[in-house]
Amino acid sequence: MGPRERTGCKKINLMNLGTTPGQTQPKLQERDQWASKVEFILAVAGHIVGLGNVWRFPYLCYKNGGGAFFIPYVLFLFTCGIPLFFLEISLGQYTSQGGITCWRKICPLFEGLGYGSQVVVLYTGVYYIIILAWTLLYLFSSFKSELPWASCDNSWNTDGCFEHGQNQTSSLLLYGNTSSVIEFWERRILGLSSGIENMGKIRWELALCLLLAWILCYFCVWNGVKSTGKVVYFTATFPYVMLVVLLVRGLTLPGAKDGIMFYLYPDPSRLTDPEVWMDAGSQIFYSYGVCTGVLTSLGSYNKYSNNCYRDCVYLCLLNSLTSFVAGFAIFSVLGFMAKEQGVDISMVAETGPGLAFIAYPRAVALMPLPQLWAVSFFIMIIFLGLDSEFVYQESLVTTISDMYPSLFQNNCRRKVLLLVICAASFFIGLVMVTEGGLYIFQLFDHYACSGMTLLLFATLQSVCIGWVYGADRQYDNVEDMIGYRPWPFMKYCWLYFTPFTLFFSILKYTPLKFNNTYEYPWWGYAIGGFFTLSSTLMVPLWMVYAVSVTPGTLRQRLKTLCTPAKDMQTATCRKPSTCEAFQTFTDLYTLCKTEKLDDSNGRTQRTSNI
Repeated sequence: MGPRERTGCKKINLMNLGTTPGQTQPKLQERDQWASKVEFILAVAGHIVGLGNVWRFPYLCYKNGGGAFFIPYVLFLFTCGIPLFFLEISLGQYTSQGGITCWRKICPLFEGLGYGSQVVVLYTGVYYIIILAWTLLYLFSSFKSELPWASCDNSWNTDGCFEHGQNQTSSLLLYGNTSSVIEFWERRILGLSSGIENMGKIRWELALCLLLAWILCYFCVWNGVKSTGKVVYFTATFPYVMLVVLLVRGLTLPGAKDGIMFYLYPDPSRLTDPEVWMDAGSQIFYSYGVCTGVLTSLGSYNKYSNNCYRDCVYLCLLNSLTSFVAGFAIFSVLGFMAKEQGVDISMVAETGPGLAFIAYPRAVALMPLPQLWAVSFFIMIIFLGLDSEFVYQESLVTTISDMYPSLFQNNCRRKVLLLVICAASFFIGLVMVTEGGLYIFQLFDHYACSGMTLLLFATLQSVCIGWVYGADRQYDNVEDMIGYRPWPFMKYCWLYFTPFTLFFSILKYTPLKFNNTYEYPWWGYAIGGFFTLSSTLMVPLWMVYAVSVTPGTLRQRLKTLCTPAKDMQTATCRKPSTCEAFQTFTDLYTLCKTEKLDDSNGRTQRTSNI
């Protein structure tokens, strides 16, 4: 007799409450799992190895002291990045649940973390795919006989336009002169307006590219992890092929050595600047995809005995190593461009969209066979963004399906749910392909999907697991899954280092300025505040609601809400979904309400022996 038979494990399903003995419930499909460990590794790698590795890390390294920047970066990596990354993967694998029901089982009081993180995922899915729309339009423009951003002979160019040739001086950058690359980006691609007050009309070419991006995303996810697991074999590996090609090409260019020196030359004096440490911490959050529930959802499709600890360490090292190598590919090309133009590299170094859509296109325009290198670069950007995007959608659908399994674990209904999410997100995203769309994009990026929101979630997540649920209890869970206890340092990070570091980062928050020059109107900041509060307030609002509907004294309520489900309290039930337990305090509350209703009608029914 096995352990599950000895404990009499049998799940109490609230869907059965109030039914007659003769009624039967529809049979739920078994929850999918990854076909192999490789699919899981590639899916997670595709999610975390994204645009931030290429267009953010190299610039931050150059800006913050070169090689000296690795000191705070590695410190944040081991005290925040890896511990939070491992925590989320292990929670998903242990509970076999998505981003909301995972917290429902572990600590119902903090279930609001799940709701808040899914709001962030929804926001991220809406705005992140806009980058793919921009990239697709650049890609299509790269097939012309002459790259359109390399000259000033186009209808969108102004009288102040100048072309980037050889040995150009900074005098051309005086007020009134604009490079052909910037004019292509701002006037041809974006049709950029003067501010968020002037949204203008929809850029229909961008809208069609956005539609194409959503179609690609839908069919990558439409069959769940069965299709996602196959797609990532290509989308997660092909960017590495292109990165190696661009790296080899960059290192063979004249001036590449100078670019790499700017990238890595250490300046220890920069370590005294608090901004350097904040940049290191924000990069860890940006590139590791923590606190959105995505890692929890991906981990939930693992086999229970999968060694998630080893997987997480390898994936984190892969992610950071990719960022480091990408810096060589980017700065070797920027060094070449600076030498060709006769300017300092500080005048050509960019971050974010400025690197992908201004600096790098400007560099490839100076190379032999510029169309080839432009196409290679933009294809790499597309695949880096695509697998991150469709993993967001997979996570969102997984979370909703786990909340309503009887409704959405049916494959056809799941596809309809995904279609509704993609269609709604497309129509919302149209506001970001207008002439003022970039200003909205920046609000999403700064307020809804990074920065303050993720820092708050990470702090609460660490407090919940480290102090409420118990770091030792989580270590017991991991030991039950993988057969041994991880390095104790991870536990101390959850308890002390991570919350302290995150709290310090929150204190250093600064408001948004577009290009460090454009000041948003007050209502623009109000929109940004709404984005932040709409997700972060989920946590305290849920706590208030949960305490108010739970029976008993305040102390009894808090004890109930901080107690995990019964199937989370024992190591003998190795598959939580087969064990007897109320899913959360809400199950108990629903049962109490049902019994009261049945008593009033004189027909109290019991559906199981408790």
